[in-house]
Amino acid sequence: MPDDPYKHQMAIQDFQSARQRAAIQEVLARVRGKSNQLLSYEDVAEKLKLRARTERGVQHIPLDAIVGSVGRTTDFTRTFLPRRAGDRERWANVKSAFIEGNLPPIEVYKVGEVYFVVDGNHRVSIAQQEGMKTIEARVIEIRTDIPLTPDVQPDDLIIKAEYADFLDATRLNELRPNVDLSVTSVDQYEILMSQVHLQKFILVEDQKQNASLQDAAISWYDTIYIPLAEAIRDRGLLHWFPGRTVTDLYVWISENRNELEKDIGWQIQSDIAATDLILERSVVSEPGSWRRARTATRYTDHLFMDILVPLSGDPESWDSLEQAIIIAKREEARIHGLHIVDSGGRAESAGALAVQAQFNERCADASVDGRLLIETGEITKKICERATMTDLIVLKIVHPPMGGLSSLTSPFRSIIANSSRPVLGVPTTASQFKHAVLAYDGTERAKEALFVATYLAEIWKTELIVFTATDAKLTADAHDHVRRYLEIHEVEAEYVISDQGAMDSLKKLTEERDVDLVLMGSHGGSVLQQVFTGSALDYMLRESQIPIFICH
Repeated sequence: MPDDPYKHQMAIQDFQSARQRAAIQEVLARVRGKSNQLLSYEDVAEKLKLRARTERGVQHIPLDAIVGSVGRTTDFTRTFLPRRAGDRERWANVKSAFIEGNLPPIEVYKVGEVYFVVDGNHRVSIAQQEGMKTIEARVIEIRTDIPLTPDVQPDDLIIKAEYADFLDATRLNELRPNVDLSVTSVDQYEILMSQVHLQKFILVEDQKQNASLQDAAISWYDTIYIPLAEAIRDRGLLHWFPGRTVTDLYVWISENRNELEKDIGWQIQSDIAATDLILERSVVSEPGSWRRARTATRYTDHLFMDILVPLSGDPESWDSLEQAIIIAKREEARIHGLHIVDSGGRAESAGALAVQAQFNERCADASVDGRLLIETGEITKKICERATMTDLIVLKIVHPPMGGLSSLTSPFRSIIANSSRPVLGVPTTASQFKHAVLAYDGTERAKEALFVATYLAEIWKTELIVFTATDAKLTADAHDHVRRYLEIHEVEAEYVISDQGAMDSLKKLTEERDVDLVLMGSHGGSVLQQVFTGSALDYMLRESQIPIFICH
């Protein structure tokens, strides 16, 4: 007989109420597709290969981090509401003792960030119903390298188990501490493991000696996984795929990349190009996105690894290939030639094949890696589509914007406006980029040009002049930004400020100072402003005899 029948009866009523809430939770869990089941410690220990234990003593632990039990998983819901009618008396007795404060600490196993009850399931149940945030517990920590958080679901254990097997085989968690290759769907680690095995084969072939699976895992992680993972982070792609991880997107992109290369007939060397193309991000990026995507790798790799060169086959069009070859040699880049015809029948014509043959011959003579494709379609659209796979378009300046409303019909202007990649316009002969002028007006597009100019000054040792015009309405902050940016990169530059018209002053400067490259941002402002007030870029495209590097 209970010491206080009234308190005991109240505890019985609380039990009945708790069981009703448990039934409601069961229904809601089925509707939402989420399990309401406590996790089984035995299952977790087996799947994650838990072994080492460490006593952590008595401490207060968060109740919402208790996700499972040792041997009592069917007696309570995920939030420790009672499920069994036969538990009524025990639950009520424990609650009476709980209120009087006569109960010892519970005992739990800690795995990652979650806890499993060894002894004290009813005390946890009652503490939850009382709205407590923590409970006193004797903690035994079980070591694991697999992230385990309070939102883990039973189905997640399959993925966790696959992750444990992957790490056990590759030892990446030991060889690269803090590695995070978490995924959200099953069978992903099978794909990763196949890539590691392929890397092992490559290492053996290259080194002509045996390589361990761990050697292959390190090589795969450092040279294959990390570059693409960084591209995914730099592009902010996870924003478009909530609930997914970097490794999820890595697997998806790397798998689809192989199919895409077969479809387009090109090897996609750039990881950033792969993410752009596969995710169909070929629309014009917002100003500054190209620079931000390459900021991390700009200091460890070449900036222009893949160069697109559209070729009409006309004699003057080969100037752009000669310019691309100069860049490719300095950047160790691959040249992607593109010849576009207006019908499928002409793709195999003698003229098209002659262009391909001459392209191959010129690349071979220059010892540059290059391949030309013959495509059918609308020229501007095809160039912009292919540009997404590359880092730079080198394009002969043909039909430049002529000013006024006619500017809007210029194919060259259309390519600049619709491509997400920088465009290097070549008016006549190729340039070595020894003396460059940066036309800077403080816009995001000009900052893209500053980014490239700084790279050329650092890596190519290009002499740099920074040109600004007072009619560009530059603020003092904009002037300070360009100076600080160049100083940080230890680049010396000459600064020229003109109080005359920007267009004539810039052209005059390039002629007087033996400049062989102009870098500037693409069109800014509204189309109406560009048409009626003119554009410095359009003017330079019409009048300049030196290459113009145009940035979004």
